[in-house]
Amino acid sequence: MKIRAAFYIDGFNLYHAIADLKEPFLKWLNLWELAATLIPHQSEEVVRVVFCTAYYPGDENKRWRYSEYLKALEIAGVECAFGHYVHEPASCRECGAGWQKPTEKQTDINIALNLYHDAFTDVFDKAYLVTADSDQAATARFLKVNFPQKALVSVSPPGRSFSKNILAHASAKQQITKEVIERCLFPPIVMGGGKPAARRPREYAPPQNWVHPRDRPK
Repeated sequence: MKIRAAFYIDGFNLYHAIADLKEPFLKWLNLWELAATLIPHQSEEVVRVVFCTAYYPGDENKRWRYSEYLKALEIAGVECAFGHYVHEPASCRECGAGWQKPTEKQTDINIALNLYHDAFTDVFDKAYLVTADSDQAATARFLKVNFPQKALVSVSPPGRSFSKNILAHASAKQQITKEVIERCLFPPIVMGGGKPAARRPREYAPPQNWVHPRDRPK
């Protein structure tokens, strides 16, 4: 019997890491396929992938792009857990100018609650925690103390360092690379499960000369 693997993904931590790669087509990422790529196939199987995120307020074009992406994820079997944004006062230290800064809420707690619930209901044997945010060290510590029979793997987004505080409670670590992301991109149109098709926004189209890793010369 294979080990049951579940993934809990900090959507904003992963998004900003991919955005820093300066190649927008990498954002059209199939997170279920990513999870299946990261595990050892012979001994593990993916049973759940949870993507914790929120809709950014304002720009309607960005909202539409994100809606299509979330639709693609749901077709692939990924569960999306939503937080929200609030506007908090912020100011410039140099000139004193003030504004209302959009601040994301609930992602951290959604990650923790989903992981705790699944541990308690015995959904997984091994949890993969995809974030470099040290706030999730409390989640890792709780799992280790209360469910010592279950393993935790710390997964760092591309270009991000591992959180030492999470690693203190993890049994292993893994880094997501750009090469792995390229192998796990959605096709232009994602269909299935009786749900409306998701269409890749033109902003996420690969460069004209891009070749999928499986089609590159060996």
